[in-house]
Amino acid sequence: MTKHMQVIHPDGWTAPIGYANGIAARGRAVFVAGQVGWDETQTFHSEDLVPQFEQALKNVLAVIAKAGGKPEHLCRLTAFCIDKDAYVAGRKELGRIWKGLLGSHFPAMSLIFVSDLLDTPAKIELEATAVIPDDA
Repeated sequence: MTKHMQVIHPDGWTAPIGYANGIAARGRAVFVAGQVGWDETQTFHSEDLVPQFEQALKNVLAVIAKAGGKPEHLCRLTAFCIDKDAYVAGRKELGRIWKGLLGSHFPAMSLIFVSDLLDTPAKIELEATAVIPDDA
């Protein structure tokens, strides 16, 4: 966590694994629209969940970077996924991707399984909020 950000963990709660229960932050809020696993030309290079997750996360981080932020400024991430079996099967690889892009930074997160996404053949969509410190 950076100085402008504090993990919120209620007393007596079991520590979460791979996410934070809450984040308090000061600075400029950046709201990132849902990003799917396509590139900057809106082209999908895979129909598989794991590479789509990697590209979607890179897209989220690109928007944050354009606003002057860094990966560690990510405060909230919501994932909408249409394939629970693929997500569960890919957890180890998804964790490797996460670590490669965000290290051990874990924002407040939710994972929601849905029946479909607008942009076919999207398997996952990531929506995020970052808070960039005023002195960044």
